[in-house]
Amino acid sequence: MATALVIGASRGIGLELVKQYRKDGWRVIATARKQEDCDALAALGAEPHKLDVNNVEAVAGIGWKLDGEELDVAILNAGVYGPRHDGFPTEVDFDTVMHTNVLAAMRLLPVLAPLVGAAQGKLAVLSSRMGSLSERNSPVGSLYRASKAALNSVLIDTALVHGKQGVTCVAFHPGWVQTDMGGAGADITVEQSASGIRATLAALPASEQAVYRAYDGSAIGW
Repeated sequence: MATALVIGASRGIGLELVKQYRKDGWRVIATARKQEDCDALAALGAEPHKLDVNNVEAVAGIGWKLDGEELDVAILNAGVYGPRHDGFPTEVDFDTVMHTNVLAAMRLLPVLAPLVGAAQGKLAVLSSRMGSLSERNSPVGSLYRASKAALNSVLIDTALVHGKQGVTCVAFHPGWVQTDMGGAGADITVEQSASGIRATLAALPASEQAVYRAYDGSAIGW
């Protein structure tokens, strides 16, 4: 049975990924910060673990709990947008966004990559087209953009270290999705985004270099 890990699965795209992988008969390991969300994941047939990605002890603990796993797919979905204004950022706003979107990845990806490599699998992060440097045409959301550009950098470094061990690293733009972050007026549903991410992951050939893709499989420039 194929195994998927979804980090940050309490709602939105993460929760939908759990639902779709389970529906297709996958074994799914999933994390959430709150016990009630873990209980809901268990009700879907997933194996839940309580995890706050900003808690270094919890990150170390999840590494211990997953020791020996072979992950066909691992998806780091946890992330925040931060302030909706583009004025002078507060230190609190900066720390919240960067700790959740970047520092957590710097801690988690080295833990997850060997488990993915054991299955010659795919290691994905939920990035955004807003993190692209070469395709940028708007300054809106500058703090979020900076965090996703930094996340992409962390993923590229992860591929340099683990790509030769069979880990295919993927940064995903999930689309403009109808979630709490994207809003009700967004272009696509969580079901469409998650389905596209899964199909793109399944179709991607093995690669020693990190790749940057939209949910529909189209390439994005770093």
